[in-house]
Amino acid sequence: MKIELPIQQIIPELKQQLREQDTAVLIAEPGAGKTTVVPLELLGEPWVNERKILMLEPRRLAARSAAARMAASLGESVGETVGYRVRMDTRVSQATRIEVVTEGVLTRMLQQDQGLEDTAMIIFDEFHERHLHGDLGLALALESRAMLRPDLKLLVMSATLDPVPICTLLGEGTSWLDCPGRTFPVETRYVRRPASAQLEEFVARATANAVADQQEGDILVFLPGAREIHRTARALESMMLPANVLVQSLYGSMPLERQDEAIRPAPQGMRKVVLSTSIAESSLTIAGIKVVVDAGLSRASVFSARTGMSRLITMTVSKASADQRRGRAGRTAPGLCYRLWSEEAHGALPEAARPEITSADLAPLALELAAWGVQSPAELQWLDIPPAAAFGQAQALLRQLGGLDDAGRITPFGRRMNTLGVHPRLASMLLRAAELGLASYASMLAALLQEPAGLRSSGSASAGTDLRPRVEALLTADSSGMPQAAASVADAAAVRRMLQESRQLRSALDPAQHSLRPDEDSCGLLLSFAYPDRTGQRREDGRYLLSSGRGVRLAATESLSRSAWLVAAEADDQGADARILLAAPVPEQLLLDHATHLLHEEDRIVWDRSTRSVRAHRFLRIGAIVVKESGITHPAEDQVMEAMISGIRLEGLSCLPWNKSSRQLADRLRFLHTHLPGWPNLSADELTTDFEARLRPFLSGMRSVTDLKKLSLQDVLLSELSWEQRQQLDQEAPTHIQVPSGSRIPIDYSRPEDPTLAVRLQEMFGQQETPRIGGGRVPLTVHLLSPAQRPVQVTRDLANFWRETYFEVKKDLKGRYPKHYWPDNPLEAMATNRAKPRGS
Repeated sequence: MKIELPIQQIIPELKQQLREQDTAVLIAEPGAGKTTVVPLELLGEPWVNERKILMLEPRRLAARSAAARMAASLGESVGETVGYRVRMDTRVSQATRIEVVTEGVLTRMLQQDQGLEDTAMIIFDEFHERHLHGDLGLALALESRAMLRPDLKLLVMSATLDPVPICTLLGEGTSWLDCPGRTFPVETRYVRRPASAQLEEFVARATANAVADQQEGDILVFLPGAREIHRTARALESMMLPANVLVQSLYGSMPLERQDEAIRPAPQGMRKVVLSTSIAESSLTIAGIKVVVDAGLSRASVFSARTGMSRLITMTVSKASADQRRGRAGRTAPGLCYRLWSEEAHGALPEAARPEITSADLAPLALELAAWGVQSPAELQWLDIPPAAAFGQAQALLRQLGGLDDAGRITPFGRRMNTLGVHPRLASMLLRAAELGLASYASMLAALLQEPAGLRSSGSASAGTDLRPRVEALLTADSSGMPQAAASVADAAAVRRMLQESRQLRSALDPAQHSLRPDEDSCGLLLSFAYPDRTGQRREDGRYLLSSGRGVRLAATESLSRSAWLVAAEADDQGADARILLAAPVPEQLLLDHATHLLHEEDRIVWDRSTRSVRAHRFLRIGAIVVKESGITHPAEDQVMEAMISGIRLEGLSCLPWNKSSRQLADRLRFLHTHLPGWPNLSADELTTDFEARLRPFLSGMRSVTDLKKLSLQDVLLSELSWEQRQQLDQEAPTHIQVPSGSRIPIDYSRPEDPTLAVRLQEMFGQQETPRIGGGRVPLTVHLLSPAQRPVQVTRDLANFWRETYFEVKKDLKGRYPKHYWPDNPLEAMATNRAKPRGS
């Protein structure tokens, strides 16, 4: 008897909506049946018209499982009406009308045919997982609808997604449907893990207790990654579980047959304990599960735009993920969920996980957009637009790899990179390796680098950080046909998968007929093609400086720590100097010979404060690393000029050959600017910022402070004046003024707002009015001096001084200087620069 699933209740309404509208959102709780029912129900709609329905599943296992269940419901095999396309595995035929595809596959299909002419609808299932390629696929599909296929229907399905933002993104008229799930009550028990408890041991103990407490039903255990799964499995082996309990693992990089085995019902009379990553969180039904043990952790790759590195981190799950996991226990009967954290800690969990697009390495996305013809993400529609800093860093990397030109457009080399279906770093390496006859070796290296870190680092052949033994082990397994010779069953499965991947990559490259035998330096050279920003030179302290400017380190016990140059394929990106996890050495000369795309020359013509002169050097660089330095015999004159100006700015104006005349001229010009319009501004600030423009014509051939001594600053200052201003200069701001005694007394312009005249009082007898300059506009401040040149009065009103103050001053001066001339009427007396006028 066929059981009707909850989703059947809203299928009529969904069909009606899609007849009237080309977009829709379906929110269906776990267990509703949306994944396996909706595509089949829509296949017969008139608007399909013999075309295909594509359904996007975020995970390979879920895609294959969904296709198998739909095919079984039709009484067919996978590959007939219903098929799937996942990486390294395709089951479709001419008869296939529903294709379940993973995210990267959808992107590739859209790139190959932007209109998807043979497709009536794309369904985005489990969209709440918000993987990078899912967001990209939806953005490209929306662009395809807008530009080429207005009839292309889009359906977004999820269990936990907030429908409002996605409806807004899909466009006017889009609405959502809600469908309750078919779930049974699930009891939740919180079991706090002590801080001192080791994760795997604690999870194993909780699982063993669950087996003992619950006498029936299978148990699904959520752990963050494959490493923790293997450790927990070993811990359970030591706990003597009942003989009828079968422990199985489930994670994404497992062989397909073992994944299928994990999700099949347990054999008659047996109970299963399935140790799984978040792969089993949604889209996937594991038959017989009645108990969930949730460690509350997941693993994610977090990218740093600052360093250009990604690192795997283990983080607590969100409330939405925890609820999805708990729901696995209530699919077929009432269930039980053990959460291995406290109820208080649960309240502090985030509501939902961050979309991957906000924290991922965006290099693959940037290359896909460039291949689509888009240089800025803002040209497309997104739920969350890619962060500008990370996207800019991704474009910079693609330029280094040769995938983008300086304008951000995809290059022919970049288009070839984008056809290989691997990270742009590895694509660049593979293509350049093929040119060198090293395609076979590079495909092995690429397959290895795509493996999860836990598997990549396990086994005796992979001790240490050196990648070369790992690649050699793969080559040996390939030639011998014995991947089972690896150190563990997990390794053997990984080796088989890597060999399959390497063969596919090698065939995609179509390498030249000749194939060179790799030597021990090939690994490092090929890595430099993939990681131009992680080529490192050894420092004096044994650490390494990467071409990106990042510092990294190796343990002193590592054999690679003696290498002058290496390439870091992976580092932990923690601390001031990140720890290298995987690397290979590369000789400097090999880099210079083959990695010419990494090399660039930089001429530095700069002011050297230690020698107070211009130094001209040429640097051959790989990013931040200086490979070679040499002097430049004949540097460009304009660059020398800029360095001289920079030096003057650094040293300050005091390095210029100021003398009494040039300083006074500068002061006079400042006076004229202060009091008369149209004169140049020679204030201190103006001199500092704009004086360089005045200096340029006079600096030709100069390269040091010593050369500056040849400058005539008077000529520099006068160069600013027009012919008329030069004629007015001595009239409006004379250097000296003649006083009644006949002496020419210098004017002090050091305070341009208040020029002064310091003169002995006796030399001013007969001068009734205060002297003025600036065309008579500005009175001088007169400092009247005693015969000993000491000030006795400061005034800007000489007439008032003679009238009111002179007689008091006279009494004092006559007593101190009795031999000098002190007339009773200074306005009629003869001025003198002597003690007394001649003849008196």
